[in-house]
Order: sequence, then structure tokens, then C-alpha cells
Amino acid sequence: MYNEDNLYFFNHQIIWITLGVLVFLITSQIDFRFLRMRSTVISLFLFAVFLLLAVFIFGDVTKGAQSRFSLGAFAVQPSEFAKLVVIIVLAKYFNRRHMHIAQLRHIFISGLYAGVLFLLIMLQPDLGSAVMLFSVWAGIVFVSGISKKHIIMVLTILFTASFIFWNFGLQEYQKARIKTFLNPLSDIYGSGYNAYQSVIAVGSGGLFGKGIGYGTQSKLKFLPEYQTDFIFASFAEEWGFLGVILLFVLFGLLIGRILYIATYGESNFEKLFAVGVATLFMAHITVHVGMNMGLLPVTGITLPFLSYGGSHLLVEFLALGILSSMYRFKRLTPSAVSAREHI
Repeated sequence: MYNEDNLYFFNHQIIWITLGVLVFLITSQIDFRFLRMRSTVISLFLFAVFLLLAVFIFGDVTKGAQSRFSLGAFAVQPSEFAKLVVIIVLAKYFNRRHMHIAQLRHIFISGLYAGVLFLLIMLQPDLGSAVMLFSVWAGIVFVSGISKKHIIMVLTILFTASFIFWNFGLQEYQKARIKTFLNPLSDIYGSGYNAYQSVIAVGSGGLFGKGIGYGTQSKLKFLPEYQTDFIFASFAEEWGFLGVILLFVLFGLLIGRILYIATYGESNFEKLFAVGVATLFMAHITVHVGMNMGLLPVTGITLPFLSYGGSHLLVEFLALGILSSMYRFKRLTPSAVSAREHI
């Protein structure tokens, strides 16, 4: 059941995967300890801001969002690069302030850095990438050493403000739209149609799946964007429950390895960077699978290494290359050497 569309996606994805592997191999050989330098971090942050601003002038509008640059047959999405940059910025910020990290102001200052990129992405509008950016910030803040009392205080303020806004700031029709967005299956003939078809695809895979290339929901076009936003549903239909378990095991091994590198990081910067990357992967997987199963709103989140597209693939391989480099070039302390010898 292959067609010209499948061949087009396959050829382009092979190119992106090849480039991604090359990026990983090259970056894993570079000593990335220069990322700790303030000038480097500031330059990366300003460059990310520049790209996100430039997309409003030179970017193409696709499905109502102006979020990418067109390069002929390929497209580049700056928001993917911004996700990696915010991890580097936050790792640097909390690494420098680990002695005074308990102060409440660090939540707001770090939030300001992430908030600049978050706002620019929201204006595109790209809710999915903005949510990923917020998830990375929240994950790094949680493990940075900031007092849990301060985190609870901030969450309480946000919850109270949301409660007041919901009850006194929104009209009934606005609430109805939000409810439908949060629960797409409540309107399967309207905005929830895509999510409904995705749930059907996931369930129709059964235990062993229908076979590679024989997923009827995707190949017969009942399932839209089966190569990107709903790749998990397409995968589950063709590979079945056992294939999904295998996929989750592979993702678990990847994230486990990243957290292992975080444990033996040379400094807090490396540890926080690794945690940020792990958080980014986990957020992408959780939201993508959730929206494919009708449990979360459809926000256009890719599934790492599976969804069609080059920008997210290059950033994912780049992040793993940097992590590999950090582990390769780190200076081991005597305690770290002893710990490794017992592994």
C-alpha cells in the first residue's frame, strides 16, 4: 500500500537521518565545555531570538502558523533550535547560582529568559513548541535545588490566577472552546475528528499490528498528518501492542542513558543540561502519545526520531552529540572514578 507520498517522505527522511547521524558523530568529537562560557550562552540566546523574529519576516505560513523558513524542498523550524538553547541558558544560569539557588527570585529570572522565547513562539502561533519550552523550564527548575516551598508558592499563585480568570474573565462560549480543545473527543464530528481517527488507528492495531505499510487508517487518509502529528497512531496500527511496548522500551533506554550521563556530569552545568534534554524527550513523548490516544489536546508535537521532519531530528541528534561529548571529555573526580569502576 505504498504511494508517491510515502516515497517522497521516505526519501526526504533518509536525507535528514543521514545528516542527523553525521551531526551526532561530529559533535560527539568536539569538547563542548565552551558552552559554560557566558559569552557563548548570550550569543546563542540572542541568535535564537533573532531567528524567531526573522521568521515573522521571512518565514512561510503553514496551516495558520508562521514558524518555518522554506529552503526549496526542505524547511527549517527555528523553534526546535530554541528548545536546545533554552536548556543551555538555564543550565548555565543555575550552575552559576548553585550557592544561592534557594532564593525565590531565581524562579522568576530563569522564567524571564525562557519566557522571551516562549512568547515569540506563541506569537507564531506554535502552542506545541511553547508547551515543550515551558516543560523544559519546569523540569530544570524542579531539579535545580530551588526550595520546594517556593515552587509550591509559585504554582499556587498560578492556579489561583487561572481559577479567577476562568470564572470571571472568560465568556461561556470561550469556556466551551477551551473545554473542546482540552477534550477533543467531546466533538468527534468537528475539532475532535482527528483525535477520534487517531484513537481508532491505535485500537485497530491489536496485538501484532496490521503489518508495515498496511495501516488502513493512515494509508486511506482517514488519519491526517500520519507522518508527523499522528505518527504514533500510525505506528501502533501497523506494529500493534507489542511494537508499541518495544518502542517504549527503546525510549526508556535512551532516557535512562541520558540520566546516567547526568549523574556523572563533571559539573552542575552538564548535569542540568542532561536533565533538560531528558525532560524535552519525555515531554515530547508524553504529549505526542497522549494526543494520539485522545487524552491530551492536539498541539502538533512530534515524536522523537519517528515523526517526519528535519529540524527536530537535527536538534535531537545534536543534543545527543553534545551529551556524548560532555561524557567523553569530562575530567573525572576520584569519587567518580571509583563509582565507575564498580559499575
